[in-house]
Amino acid sequence: MDSLTQLTLGAAVGEAVLGRKVGRKAGLWGAVCGTLPDLDVLLPFGDPVKDFTYHRSFSHSLFVLSLLTPVFVWLILKLHPNSRKYLTKWSWLVWLCFMTHILLDCFTVYGTQVFWPFWDSPVGWGSVFIIDPFYTLLLLSGVIFALVMTRTSQRGHLINQAALFVSTLYLVWSVGAQSYVTAVVEKSLARQMIPYEKLLVSAGPLNTMLWRILAMAPDGSYHEGYYSLLDGYGDVTLTRYESHPELLVNLEEHWPVARLRWFTKGFYKVWQEGSDIVMTDLRMGTEPSYVFSFVVGETSPQRVAVAARQLEPNRDFSLLKKAWRRIWSATET
Repeated sequence: MDSLTQLTLGAAVGEAVLGRKVGRKAGLWGAVCGTLPDLDVLLPFGDPVKDFTYHRSFSHSLFVLSLLTPVFVWLILKLHPNSRKYLTKWSWLVWLCFMTHILLDCFTVYGTQVFWPFWDSPVGWGSVFIIDPFYTLLLLSGVIFALVMTRTSQRGHLINQAALFVSTLYLVWSVGAQSYVTAVVEKSLARQMIPYEKLLVSAGPLNTMLWRILAMAPDGSYHEGYYSLLDGYGDVTLTRYESHPELLVNLEEHWPVARLRWFTKGFYKVWQEGSDIVMTDLRMGTEPSYVFSFVVGETSPQRVAVAARQLEPNRDFSLLKKAWRRIWSATET
Protein backbone atom coordinates (compact mmCIF):
# COMPACT_ATOMS: atom_id res chain seq x y z
CA MET A 1 0.00 0.00 0.00
CA ASP A 2 0.97 3.65 -0.24
CA SER A 3 3.16 5.18 2.44
CA LEU A 4 0.41 7.35 3.95
CA THR A 5 -1.79 4.31 4.53
CA GLN A 6 1.06 2.31 6.08
CA LEU A 7 1.97 5.22 8.36
CA THR A 8 -1.66 5.58 9.43
CA LEU A 9 -2.07 1.86 10.03
CA GLY A 10 1.07 1.84 12.17
CA ALA A 11 -0.20 4.79 14.20
CA ALA A 12 -3.58 3.12 14.68
CA VAL A 13 -2.00 -0.14 15.83
CA GLY A 14 0.38 1.69 18.15
CA GLU A 15 -2.48 3.61 19.73
CA ALA A 16 -4.52 0.43 20.16
CA VAL A 17 -1.67 -1.45 21.84
CA LEU A 18 -0.23 1.17 24.19
CA GLY A 19 -2.06 4.46 23.77
CA ARG A 20 -3.81 4.23 27.12
CA LYS A 21 -0.48 3.78 28.91
CA VAL A 22 1.99 6.13 27.24
CA GLY A 23 -0.25 8.52 25.31
CA ARG A 24 0.67 9.94 21.90
CA LYS A 25 4.12 8.33 21.93
CA ALA A 26 2.43 5.02 21.08
CA GLY A 27 0.91 6.41 17.90
CA LEU A 28 4.13 8.19 16.97
CA TRP A 29 6.26 5.07 17.26
CA GLY A 30 3.58 3.05 15.55
CA ALA A 31 3.76 5.44 12.60
CA VAL A 32 7.56 5.13 12.51
CA CYS A 33 7.46 1.33 12.55
CA GLY A 34 4.66 1.30 10.00
CA THR A 35 6.76 3.39 7.62
CA LEU A 36 10.17 1.77 8.13
CA PRO A 37 9.85 -1.26 5.78
CA ASP A 38 9.09 0.98 2.78
CA LEU A 39 12.32 2.95 3.21
CA ASP A 40 14.00 0.27 1.10
CA VAL A 41 12.98 2.37 -1.90
CA LEU A 42 15.84 4.68 -0.93
CA LEU A 43 18.39 1.92 -1.46
CA PRO A 44 19.96 1.95 -4.95
CA PHE A 45 20.52 -1.52 -6.35
CA GLY A 46 22.25 -0.28 -9.50
CA ASP A 47 19.67 -1.48 -12.02
CA PRO A 48 16.04 -0.40 -12.63
CA VAL A 49 14.77 -3.99 -12.72
CA LYS A 50 16.57 -4.73 -9.45
CA ASP A 51 15.17 -1.55 -7.90
CA PHE A 52 11.70 -2.61 -9.03
CA THR A 53 11.79 -6.27 -8.00
CA TYR A 54 13.88 -6.09 -4.80
CA HIS A 55 11.41 -3.67 -3.20
CA ARG A 56 9.34 -5.48 -0.56
CA SER A 57 11.88 -8.29 -0.25
CA PHE A 58 14.23 -8.43 2.74
CA SER A 59 12.74 -5.26 4.23
CA HIS A 60 9.32 -6.94 4.35
CA SER A 61 10.45 -10.32 5.60
CA LEU A 62 8.65 -11.79 8.59
CA PHE A 63 11.99 -13.10 9.84
CA VAL A 64 14.04 -9.94 9.31
CA LEU A 65 11.46 -7.69 10.95
CA SER A 66 11.03 -10.08 13.88
CA LEU A 67 14.80 -9.92 14.45
CA LEU A 68 14.71 -6.11 14.26
CA THR A 69 11.90 -5.84 16.82
CA PRO A 70 14.10 -6.04 19.97
CA VAL A 71 16.49 -3.49 18.43
CA PHE A 72 13.70 -0.96 18.06
CA VAL A 73 12.31 -1.72 21.49
CA TRP A 74 15.77 -1.05 22.94
CA LEU A 75 15.91 2.28 21.07
CA ILE A 76 12.45 3.29 22.27
CA LEU A 77 13.31 2.53 25.89
CA LYS A 78 16.56 4.47 25.61
CA LEU A 79 14.56 7.49 24.47
CA HIS A 80 11.69 6.93 26.92
CA PRO A 81 13.24 5.29 30.00
CA ASN A 82 10.19 6.12 32.12
CA SER A 83 8.16 3.64 30.06
CA ARG A 84 10.50 0.71 30.71
CA LYS A 85 7.82 -1.03 32.77
CA TYR A 86 5.90 -1.47 29.51
CA LEU A 87 8.67 -3.48 27.87
CA THR A 88 6.32 -6.30 26.85
CA LYS A 89 3.75 -3.88 25.46
CA TRP A 90 6.40 -2.01 23.50
CA SER A 91 7.58 -5.31 22.03
CA TRP A 92 4.04 -6.14 20.92
CA LEU A 93 3.59 -2.65 19.48
CA VAL A 94 6.73 -2.78 17.33
CA TRP A 95 6.19 -6.35 16.16
CA LEU A 96 2.50 -5.85 15.34
CA CYS A 97 3.23 -2.65 13.39
CA PHE A 98 5.81 -4.53 11.34
CA MET A 99 3.54 -7.52 10.79
CA THR A 100 0.45 -5.51 9.86
CA HIS A 101 2.55 -3.59 7.35
CA ILE A 102 3.60 -6.70 5.46
CA LEU A 103 0.16 -8.28 5.81
CA LEU A 104 -1.52 -5.23 4.30
CA ASP A 105 0.91 -5.32 1.38
CA CYS A 106 -0.14 -8.93 0.76
CA PHE A 107 -3.62 -7.65 -0.14
CA THR A 108 -2.15 -5.70 -3.10
CA VAL A 109 -1.42 -7.19 -6.52
CA TYR A 110 2.37 -6.95 -6.14
CA GLY A 111 2.37 -8.42 -2.66
CA THR A 112 5.52 -8.89 -0.64
CA GLN A 113 8.23 -11.48 -0.06
CA VAL A 114 7.00 -12.39 3.41
CA PHE A 115 9.16 -15.47 3.86
CA TRP A 116 12.44 -14.10 2.47
CA PRO A 117 15.16 -15.52 2.38
CA PHE A 118 13.71 -19.04 2.65
CA TRP A 119 11.06 -18.44 -0.02
CA ASP A 120 11.27 -15.35 -2.20
CA SER A 121 8.06 -15.66 -4.21
CA PRO A 122 5.89 -12.57 -3.48
CA VAL A 123 2.61 -13.22 -1.68
CA GLY A 124 0.00 -10.97 -3.29
CA TRP A 125 -3.76 -11.39 -3.54
CA GLY A 126 -4.74 -8.21 -5.39
CA SER A 127 -7.99 -7.73 -3.50
CA VAL A 128 -7.16 -4.09 -2.66
CA PHE A 129 -5.72 -1.42 -4.93
CA ILE A 130 -2.37 0.05 -3.88
CA ILE A 131 -4.24 3.25 -2.91
CA ASP A 132 -7.69 2.85 -1.39
CA PRO A 133 -9.08 6.12 0.05
CA PHE A 134 -11.95 4.40 1.87
CA TYR A 135 -9.62 2.14 3.83
CA THR A 136 -7.15 4.94 4.57
CA LEU A 137 -9.80 7.42 5.70
CA LEU A 138 -11.28 4.84 8.07
CA LEU A 139 -7.94 4.42 9.79
CA LEU A 140 -7.11 8.12 9.68
CA SER A 141 -10.38 9.09 11.36
CA GLY A 142 -9.63 6.77 14.30
CA VAL A 143 -6.09 8.11 14.69
CA ILE A 144 -7.28 11.73 14.59
CA PHE A 145 -9.92 11.10 17.25
CA ALA A 146 -7.30 9.42 19.44
CA LEU A 147 -5.00 12.43 19.07
CA VAL A 148 -7.50 15.22 19.72
CA MET A 149 -9.88 13.75 22.29
CA THR A 150 -9.01 13.94 25.94
CA ARG A 151 -7.13 10.97 27.33
CA THR A 152 -9.17 10.91 30.52
CA SER A 153 -12.36 9.89 28.69
CA GLN A 154 -10.65 7.22 26.53
CA ARG A 155 -13.23 7.89 23.82
CA GLY A 156 -10.58 8.59 21.22
CA HIS A 157 -8.87 5.31 22.05
CA LEU A 158 -12.13 3.39 21.64
CA ILE A 159 -12.94 5.14 18.36
CA ASN A 160 -9.49 4.20 17.07
CA GLN A 161 -10.12 0.58 17.98
CA ALA A 162 -13.48 0.67 16.22
CA ALA A 163 -11.87 2.16 13.10
CA LEU A 164 -9.26 -0.62 13.12
CA PHE A 165 -12.00 -3.22 13.40
CA VAL A 166 -14.12 -1.79 10.58
CA SER A 167 -11.10 -1.33 8.30
CA THR A 168 -10.16 -4.97 8.90
CA LEU A 169 -13.69 -6.02 7.96
CA TYR A 170 -13.23 -4.01 4.77
CA LEU A 171 -10.17 -6.10 3.88
CA VAL A 172 -12.16 -9.27 4.52
CA TRP A 173 -14.92 -7.89 2.30
CA SER A 174 -12.39 -7.29 -0.48
CA VAL A 175 -11.33 -10.95 -0.46
CA GLY A 176 -14.95 -12.08 -0.60
CA ALA A 177 -15.76 -9.68 -3.44
CA GLN A 178 -12.70 -10.85 -5.37
CA SER A 179 -13.70 -14.50 -4.98
CA TYR A 180 -17.21 -13.72 -6.21
CA VAL A 181 -15.96 -11.79 -9.26
CA THR A 182 -13.43 -14.50 -10.09
CA ALA A 183 -16.19 -17.12 -10.17
CA VAL A 184 -18.35 -14.89 -12.40
CA VAL A 185 -15.46 -14.22 -14.78
CA GLU A 186 -14.45 -17.89 -15.05
CA LYS A 187 -18.01 -18.85 -16.00
CA SER A 188 -18.21 -15.99 -18.49
CA LEU A 189 -14.92 -16.95 -20.16
CA ALA A 190 -16.13 -20.53 -20.45
CA ARG A 191 -19.42 -19.43 -22.07
CA GLN A 192 -17.57 -17.21 -24.52
CA MET A 193 -15.02 -19.97 -25.19
CA ILE A 194 -12.10 -17.61 -24.55
CA PRO A 195 -8.99 -19.71 -23.89
CA TYR A 196 -6.55 -18.52 -21.24
CA GLU A 197 -3.58 -19.84 -19.32
CA LYS A 198 -3.50 -17.31 -16.49
CA LEU A 199 -6.28 -15.22 -14.99
CA LEU A 200 -5.91 -12.19 -12.74
CA VAL A 201 -8.85 -10.50 -11.03
CA SER A 202 -7.68 -7.47 -9.07
CA ALA A 203 -9.28 -4.45 -7.45
CA GLY A 204 -9.82 -1.49 -9.75
CA PRO A 205 -8.33 1.97 -9.13
CA LEU A 206 -9.09 3.34 -5.65
CA ASN A 207 -12.03 1.05 -4.88
CA THR A 208 -13.35 -2.49 -4.49
CA MET A 209 -16.53 -2.06 -6.50
CA LEU A 210 -14.79 -2.27 -9.88
CA TRP A 211 -12.53 -5.19 -10.73
CA ARG A 212 -9.94 -5.44 -13.49
CA ILE A 213 -9.80 -8.68 -15.49
CA LEU A 214 -6.59 -9.84 -17.16
CA ALA A 215 -6.51 -13.15 -19.01
CA MET A 216 -3.31 -14.34 -20.68
CA ALA A 217 -3.98 -16.37 -23.83
CA PRO A 218 -1.91 -19.40 -24.94
CA ASP A 219 -0.63 -17.53 -28.03
CA GLY A 220 0.90 -14.75 -25.91
CA SER A 221 -1.88 -12.22 -26.42
CA TYR A 222 -4.04 -11.06 -23.53
CA HIS A 223 -7.60 -9.99 -22.82
CA GLU A 224 -8.45 -7.07 -20.57
CA GLY A 225 -11.72 -5.78 -19.21
CA TYR A 226 -13.63 -4.65 -16.15
CA TYR A 227 -16.43 -6.04 -14.05
CA SER A 228 -18.48 -3.96 -11.64
CA LEU A 229 -20.30 -5.51 -8.71
CA LEU A 230 -23.36 -3.73 -10.13
CA ASP A 231 -23.12 -5.61 -13.45
CA GLY A 232 -25.03 -8.69 -12.33
CA TYR A 233 -24.45 -12.06 -14.00
CA GLY A 234 -23.97 -10.98 -17.60
CA ASP A 235 -20.94 -11.89 -19.65
CA VAL A 236 -17.77 -9.91 -19.05
CA THR A 237 -16.72 -7.78 -22.02
CA LEU A 238 -13.02 -8.20 -22.76
CA THR A 239 -10.76 -6.65 -25.38
CA ARG A 240 -7.92 -8.65 -26.93
CA TYR A 241 -4.46 -7.10 -27.24
CA GLU A 242 -1.34 -8.36 -28.97
CA SER A 243 1.94 -9.24 -27.36
CA HIS A 244 5.10 -10.42 -29.12
CA PRO A 245 6.96 -12.90 -26.91
CA GLU A 246 8.92 -14.04 -29.96
CA LEU A 247 11.00 -10.87 -29.52
CA LEU A 248 12.54 -12.51 -26.46
CA VAL A 249 13.97 -15.44 -28.42
CA ASN A 250 17.69 -15.68 -27.56
CA LEU A 251 17.17 -13.26 -24.67
CA GLU A 252 15.66 -15.79 -22.23
CA GLU A 253 18.87 -16.01 -20.17
CA HIS A 254 19.27 -12.24 -19.92
CA TRP A 255 18.83 -11.50 -16.20
CA PRO A 256 16.29 -8.64 -16.52
CA VAL A 257 14.14 -10.79 -18.83
CA ALA A 258 14.21 -13.82 -16.55
CA ARG A 259 13.62 -11.65 -13.48
CA LEU A 260 10.63 -9.84 -14.97
CA ARG A 261 9.08 -13.10 -16.15
CA TRP A 262 9.35 -14.40 -12.60
CA PHE A 263 8.24 -11.23 -10.85
CA THR A 264 5.20 -10.58 -13.06
CA LYS A 265 4.04 -14.20 -12.66
CA GLY A 266 3.58 -14.31 -16.44
CA PHE A 267 1.40 -11.19 -16.65
CA TYR A 268 3.56 -9.20 -19.02
CA LYS A 269 3.58 -8.10 -22.63
CA VAL A 270 6.48 -7.74 -25.04
CA TRP A 271 6.52 -5.08 -27.70
CA GLN A 272 8.86 -3.07 -29.85
CA GLU A 273 9.39 0.67 -29.82
CA GLY A 274 11.78 1.68 -32.57
CA SER A 275 14.69 -0.71 -32.16
CA ASP A 276 13.98 -1.28 -28.44
CA ILE A 277 12.48 -4.50 -27.09
CA VAL A 278 10.24 -3.65 -24.14
CA MET A 279 8.68 -5.75 -21.37
CA THR A 280 5.69 -4.28 -19.55
CA ASP A 281 4.18 -5.45 -16.28
CA LEU A 282 0.46 -5.66 -17.06
CA ARG A 283 -0.67 -5.78 -13.43
CA MET A 284 -0.36 -2.06 -12.68
CA GLY A 285 -2.23 0.19 -15.07
CA THR A 286 -4.58 -0.40 -17.93
CA GLU A 287 -4.32 -0.37 -21.72
CA PRO A 288 -2.48 1.67 -22.94
CA SER A 289 -1.32 3.35 -19.72
CA TYR A 290 1.04 1.15 -17.67
CA VAL A 291 3.37 2.11 -14.86
CA PHE A 292 6.32 -0.25 -15.27
CA SER A 293 7.96 -0.88 -18.64
CA PHE A 294 11.59 -1.80 -19.22
CA VAL A 295 13.82 -1.91 -22.30
CA VAL A 296 15.61 -5.27 -22.18
CA GLY A 297 17.01 -5.64 -25.72
CA GLU A 298 17.51 -4.13 -29.14
CA THR A 299 16.87 -5.36 -32.69
CA SER A 300 19.38 -3.33 -34.68
CA PRO A 301 21.13 -4.70 -36.57
CA GLN A 302 20.35 -7.99 -34.78
CA ARG A 303 18.57 -8.97 -31.59
CA VAL A 304 20.85 -8.38 -28.59
CA ALA A 305 20.49 -7.98 -24.83
CA VAL A 306 21.11 -4.52 -23.36
CA ALA A 307 21.41 -3.10 -19.86
CA ALA A 308 17.86 -2.61 -18.63
CA ARG A 309 16.39 0.86 -18.47
CA GLN A 310 12.92 1.96 -17.42
CA LEU A 311 10.60 3.90 -19.69
CA GLU A 312 8.70 6.89 -18.40
CA PRO A 313 5.22 5.78 -17.30
CA ASN A 314 2.39 6.69 -19.63
CA ARG A 315 0.13 8.32 -17.06
CA ASP A 316 -3.34 9.15 -18.32
CA PHE A 317 -5.36 10.36 -15.34
CA SER A 318 -8.51 10.62 -17.44
CA LEU A 319 -8.66 6.83 -17.12
CA LEU A 320 -9.57 7.29 -13.44
CA LYS A 321 -12.73 9.16 -14.47
CA LYS A 322 -13.45 6.43 -16.98
CA ALA A 323 -13.04 3.75 -14.30
CA TRP A 324 -15.37 5.66 -11.97
CA ARG A 325 -18.06 5.84 -14.66
CA ARG A 326 -17.59 2.15 -15.39
CA ILE A 327 -18.64 1.28 -11.84
CA TRP A 328 -22.13 2.58 -12.54
CA SER A 329 -22.54 1.72 -16.20
CA ALA A 330 -21.59 -1.42 -18.12
CA THR A 331 -21.80 0.56 -21.37
CA GLU A 332 -18.82 2.73 -20.37
CA THR A 333 -15.84 1.65 -22.49
